[in-house]
Amino acid sequence: MIFTVPCLLGLESLVANELRQLDCKNVQSENGRVSCTGTIADVARLNLNLRCGARVLLKVGAFPAPDFEALFQGVLSLPWEHIIPKNGEFPVKGWSLNSILHSVPACQSIVKKAAATRLGRVYGCQTLPETGERYQIRFAIIHDVASLYLDTTGEGLYKRGYRARNMGAPLRETLAAALVMLSRFRGKDPFCDPFCGSGTIPIEAALIAKNRAPGLDRTFAAQKWKSVDARHWMEAAEEAMDKEYHGQYDILGSDIDPAAVELARHNAELAGVDDCTRFEVADALALRRDSEYGQIATNPPYGERLMDRPEVEKLYRAFGKTLKDLPERWRVVILSSHEDFERCFGRPAVKRRKLYNGMIPCNAFFYGGKKHDGETPQ
Repeated sequence: MIFTVPCLLGLESLVANELRQLDCKNVQSENGRVSCTGTIADVARLNLNLRCGARVLLKVGAFPAPDFEALFQGVLSLPWEHIIPKNGEFPVKGWSLNSILHSVPACQSIVKKAAATRLGRVYGCQTLPETGERYQIRFAIIHDVASLYLDTTGEGLYKRGYRARNMGAPLRETLAAALVMLSRFRGKDPFCDPFCGSGTIPIEAALIAKNRAPGLDRTFAAQKWKSVDARHWMEAAEEAMDKEYHGQYDILGSDIDPAAVELARHNAELAGVDDCTRFEVADALALRRDSEYGQIATNPPYGERLMDRPEVEKLYRAFGKTLKDLPERWRVVILSSHEDFERCFGRPAVKRRKLYNGMIPCNAFFYGGKKHDGETPQ
């Protein structure tokens, strides 16, 4: 089977590495997505374990689609009945890029009609009931080539199940996990997020430190599919829990807003990591860490939704001065969409990485990270 994992632009290498760690084969990266091959059991393993991917798509087929007739015939030729049962609901979503067939609503209609025609012929009925479980069909038409998928995930993988609400400028859990991974935190060193908001980054850091699969506390669309045996989900969950670590970790989240800190504590309880995270009300500009080394990964206000631009620039300047007092072996990763962040912060980054927070183009700015314990600098 061929799986495709869409992801935020800039996270492809992290997702590819996750797939390799899960022993998937033929891992290949493209802009905004990573593909691999596996078995039906990997539907469960990928959904339960991926931290940075958006969802897990099972590829049904691909073909040239220069016109609507080619699109219809191509979809008609695919074996939808191998997974979608007679009463299955099969809505269609998709997108088109640099292709003659640029009207997404028209393509959705054609894909739906062709899939319904195929299933109707196989099951011997003119009208399909669609009263059963959902089998979301997704398509992507790129340079006149259509790729068709079934979405095994349902609600996006970023919905871990521990965050019922946020503090107004949410960071997706998948991107939070990526920032932690980019900081190279694995649980050994102290970790801090001085702008923690509802606690997403420290919670993801705790899940990474414990090696806890992020999907254990939620459900997925394919769990209801008869074509994916329930034993695959049980085996994947058992495998994931067997790999968990149980240790002592120094993971701190702080915020100047008491309501945010209280919510972060609540979310940590829901995520099952309240035993290895601390949250406190504190001003990021008063940040002090006693350890000689550690990691900071944080997402301060951009001026997009919280604070106005002059306030944000003033905050960046002050925060830059604060971090000058940190030992040089601390690694710092700061996510910001501000085009003059480094100027405001007071010094150029050692490294920059372009990312997207939803639709907002950002950069992850890396500071510090002098090697220790035989490691190389970030």
